[in-house]
Amino acid sequence: MPFQKIEAEKLSTAVVRQIELLILRGILKPGERLPSEREMAEKMGVSRPSLREAVAHLQERGLLATKAGAGIYVAEVVGAAFSDALVQLFADHDEAVFDYISFRRDLEGLAAARAARMGSDTDLTVVDTIFRKMEAAHTKRNPAEEAQLDAEFHLAIIEASHNVIMLHMMRAMFQMLREGVFYNRQMMFKQRTTRDTLLDQHRAINEALQARDEAGARAAVEAHLTYVEDSLSDSQKASRNEAIAKQRLEYENSR
Repeated sequence: MPFQKIEAEKLSTAVVRQIELLILRGILKPGERLPSEREMAEKMGVSRPSLREAVAHLQERGLLATKAGAGIYVAEVVGAAFSDALVQLFADHDEAVFDYISFRRDLEGLAAARAARMGSDTDLTVVDTIFRKMEAAHTKRNPAEEAQLDAEFHLAIIEASHNVIMLHMMRAMFQMLREGVFYNRQMMFKQRTTRDTLLDQHRAINEALQARDEAGARAAVEAHLTYVEDSLSDSQKASRNEAIAKQRLEYENSR
């Protein structure tokens, strides 16, 4: 018979599995500092030697990193999704910007539909809480804060879709967006009419999610990202037109 003796799992192995799952599910985020060794050992109900053994194993695998005098952190594994050369290639060509938006529209539309169907009540409360923060930030006219909350809102939807592959891929994409690889997100929040429209679009996404309207959530995300795409295209055209106009003015002034 194909049965084998069941062996007791080492405590350090159980600790490794727990931390792995917290990272995989996006609960522990890249760059996040772990609690102290004493606190972690107490919360997990294991000895400090068992915890140290688990942490050492995770460090060897590149999932945890130690910063001198600062403790243990989740390694910045997200950034490794794309090579530096490819990231620079994205940054150097406008074509990548619009392919990025198209990718997001397809993937986030699917994520929104999944979140409406599969997200827990707590998942959707998180999305709604972030949207309320977006409404409050809207009155402050702080583009940096609005841009940060915008990213958190979209990532919360992806988290609520409960697909860990999608989550980590989109975190890598959003990290590059924050770094200005694709476009300057803050530029989208500077014009009053654009800011109002963007807030209304996020409201529509949130309302569809809270109503668990799969088709409505997907359509709202797709409409939002189509608007972003059109706005960026218009902005690029306006910049090119202004450059040409300045050349004409320079020529007229030189005559």
